[in-house]
Amino acid sequence: MNLTKDLMAAKEEIEKHARAFGLDFFETHFEMLEYDGLNEVAAFSGFPTRYPHWRHGMVYEELLKSYTYGISKIYELVINNDPCIAYLMVSNDFVSQKLVMAHVYGHCDFFKNNLWFSKTNRRMIDQMANHASRVRRYRDHYGHEKVEQFIDVCLSLENLIDVMLPFTKQPVKKDASQMEDETSNIEITKLKSKDYMDRFINPPEVLRKQREDAEKKKGQRPKFPEQPIKDVLWFLINYAPLRNWQRDILTIVRDEAYYFAPQRQTKIMNEGWASYWHSTIMTTKAATSADIVDYADHHSATMGMRPGVINPYKLGLELYRDIEYRWDRGMHGPEWENCEDIHKKETWDTGERGAGRKKLFEVRKVYHDLGFVDTFLTEDFCKRAKLFTYDYNAQTGQYEISSREVKTIRQKLLRQLTNSGEPYITVEDGNYRNRGEMLLVHRHDGFDLDPQWSKETLRALHKVWNRPVNLATKVDGKDQIVGFDGKDFTEGSKAKA
Repeated sequence: MNLTKDLMAAKEEIEKHARAFGLDFFETHFEMLEYDGLNEVAAFSGFPTRYPHWRHGMVYEELLKSYTYGISKIYELVINNDPCIAYLMVSNDFVSQKLVMAHVYGHCDFFKNNLWFSKTNRRMIDQMANHASRVRRYRDHYGHEKVEQFIDVCLSLENLIDVMLPFTKQPVKKDASQMEDETSNIEITKLKSKDYMDRFINPPEVLRKQREDAEKKKGQRPKFPEQPIKDVLWFLINYAPLRNWQRDILTIVRDEAYYFAPQRQTKIMNEGWASYWHSTIMTTKAATSADIVDYADHHSATMGMRPGVINPYKLGLELYRDIEYRWDRGMHGPEWENCEDIHKKETWDTGERGAGRKKLFEVRKVYHDLGFVDTFLTEDFCKRAKLFTYDYNAQTGQYEISSREVKTIRQKLLRQLTNSGEPYITVEDGNYRNRGEMLLVHRHDGFDLDPQWSKETLRALHKVWNRPVNLATKVDGKDQIVGFDGKDFTEGSKAKA
């Protein structure tokens, strides 16, 4: 549905204001949808079409019931694409539509200019449609149930990717013939030097140690993979005994997981940036005197905080405002940090107006949530925002405030944001115990894995690997390996294994 004449005028006005403020975004198309159509698109993560799967239907039913019973409704939905596609709900009032447009332009600017989105596919709408047609073709040929069950398995593993991979050297598949074996020649690397300096540049004892290490390594079986691989899906795609259609579906799931990864990495920053700009544009330019009360009502609802839950819109917006305030007054750097005069710090102002807005654009460009919180969550901010950590008190049977220290608050937030909140797992060995088994290693960060989730993940991995799979982790501080052979689970100490 096309925009009405009034909405088109509002779009043009808000876009003009956004660009005047310095926002830079791809061409943005707005589409009007009824609530059921918008729920359907939302169930597909904002895309007009996705591959068929029961999960999308489940999300649609959840959204439909939430809207029907007045629990929640969707105000904005925007796709990272070129051109960007955004959706408006027909039933929303005019002020809401203006707010959503301003919010969308903030998102579009973030998508285009944030470093972590720079490697994403800007034609993902076309790619999603291509994925859907391929999956439908496999479903028609191999059967609905068979294909859907395999998609279930792939989706249960979709978080086992390396979010840093797009910015690093891509792994290369190696055949068995390319790997080291015990027949390879032992070569000791010597540094070039004059004859009279050779024994100083290349000490005989160092060369002897290198030869002994090489001899020892020569007697061991080749390591596969040579280095631990965090992108478990890549390893499965390249080395698991899959049929072509299965390999293609797993590749589809992996491609889409990498597309959505930056959104998980920048949830606080992205929503905070969009909220900052809808607030700025509406309160200084777009909202009329007749709009301001309705705008304030909608904005406050978006910024609302529930007990025990961090609202990324609110936290991101307040951090951006704090950065702007501090940089406009020069409240940063060694001189500010080393000042011990409380009164002087409270009245600190170097008059650097405009530096705050400039700093915001720098932050938007290079940070993700982890670095954003680690760098800009200050003690003063935590006090003003009334942030604290809480824990369960077994004696009282209640959750109680455990700390207001910025270090503790920051650590708790960073733990939730590290690796997008997912456990850090790598493929350590694809020929574990020389029996073709897979060994995964969990980098323990102080929290044990959920036993049920671990077992279900191993069960899914076994369906792809078709051989026993093992996971090395820690349970109650002790090393442990959990294995699954397709029928039974085994648990034992790492040393024993």
